[in-house]
Amino acid sequence: MEIQTAKILDGKALSTKIQHQLTTQIQELQPKVGRPPGLAVLMVGDNPGSVAYVRNKERACEKVGIASFGRHFPTQTSSAEIEDTIAALNQDERVDGILVQLPLPEHLDSVKLLNQIAPDKDADGLHPVNMGKLVRGEEGLRSCTPAGVMRLLEEYKIQVQGKQAVVLGRSILVGKPLALMLLEANATVTVAHSRSHNIASITKTADILIAAVGRSELITGDMVKPGAIVVDVGINRVVDQNGNSRLIGDVHFESASKVAEYITPVPGGVGAVTVAMLLQNTFSSYLKKF
Repeated sequence: MEIQTAKILDGKALSTKIQHQLTTQIQELQPKVGRPPGLAVLMVGDNPGSVAYVRNKERACEKVGIASFGRHFPTQTSSAEIEDTIAALNQDERVDGILVQLPLPEHLDSVKLLNQIAPDKDADGLHPVNMGKLVRGEEGLRSCTPAGVMRLLEEYKIQVQGKQAVVLGRSILVGKPLALMLLEANATVTVAHSRSHNIASITKTADILIAAVGRSELITGDMVKPGAIVVDVGINRVVDQNGNSRLIGDVHFESASKVAEYITPVPGGVGAVTVAMLLQNTFSSYLKKF
């Protein structure tokens, strides 16, 4: 009997496509507007994961023609100093998007700082105003990772309406906004999490299964409904006995890919599209100014 191998949802290819589109649009608009779109990424401390993410974001900005106004602060920077920086960026007409890179050092209140960002410059879509617009189904800036998942499903013409979707994870960054976006697309949505009983019985009902819990290879092939769409949002760094590190997802790719119809790889899946959606949000804010 032939073993089925799932088709890949290629986030890297989609990210490249979105970036090409943005490059063309920015080249056309910049002469009329008189300036490029601008994104300010604020990073506090030197968390290795954050350093890599910020570098990726700044490179992607450069590639498409978005100006970077990044600020990197020492770990012990006070909340007042970062609030003052955000207030200045809110007023800066060259800046269309502001993002505070998470996680922050323990002495800083991320919610308080995120709430200082002007909602129309909230490139990460995490401000309560933008979250409220999502709940109400109104137009607004959307959280980048969930928006990236929806864009990936759309790119591969995966029907969401009427499907049973299971979101594993309930974070404000991914799980909750993604559940709302799936509802908006007329899926029937179940949210499971660390306190849910018998997770396998829930995941096996999913036509579309999204794993966003941050636990390495939690979802194995026997927890996946045959023919399901499996989207792996998890990015976990594991180190082998020789000290070599690699990235793996929340899904055990090898076993799940033998059962699913479509699956995202890690890396090269949702993470790549997340950065593209950040650029898209910045560009959307830029368009609204004119």
